[in-house]
Amino acid sequence: MELIHSLIDFILHIDKHLAQITSQYQSWTYLILFLIIFAETGFVVTPFLPGDSLLFAAGALIAGGKTGLDIYVLGIILVIAAFTGNTVNYLLGNYLGPKVFKPENKILKLEYYLKTKEFFDKYGGKAVIFSRFLPIIRTVAPFVAGVGAMPLGKYSLYNIVGGLAWVLSFLVLGYFFGNIEVVKRNFTLVVVAIIVLSIIPPIYAAITSKKTQKS
Repeated sequence: MELIHSLIDFILHIDKHLAQITSQYQSWTYLILFLIIFAETGFVVTPFLPGDSLLFAAGALIAGGKTGLDIYVLGIILVIAAFTGNTVNYLLGNYLGPKVFKPENKILKLEYYLKTKEFFDKYGGKAVIFSRFLPIIRTVAPFVAGVGAMPLGKYSLYNIVGGLAWVLSFLVLGYFFGNIEVVKRNFTLVVVAIIVLSIIPPIYAAITSKKTQKS
């Protein structure tokens, strides 16, 4: 319970926590942020780590000029983290998928594997790119792409495009808007707004899909 409380506090007050990290660890902050983004995108068990809000807060703090970090260097490092994290996640799905989705498996049915493969054959590129902007889904999508046996070369192309778009857009937004006085005073509300706006599309899609299935 304490761990959950600490995680929620870290996400909601990420600007303050990130300022403490940069003050304490200085250049090592590059590595810390790399590991957070890598883990959030690289392992299906860590979708709870901050992504959008972390990038926005990092951009805002760099604009404030008190971190000693360079936004160009950070951008490159975090794009690499996002790309390699998704690649590891994809490879895990590609390796484990055919082994766990078997006809005799009552939970992970072979039928699910075949449907996943069909989905990524048809919508794979768009799914990989747009999933970057959706919390939890961006952590699961690479694994599912691997399970669906999407070709690695094709996946890597969409992976780098999605990673660039995601990392740079939130860094730049934070850099240019994070230091506006009204944003600084209400940073927690901004973080909540980012989270809420990013989870609306998948919730809407899920509701629409259920209605379609019922009809």
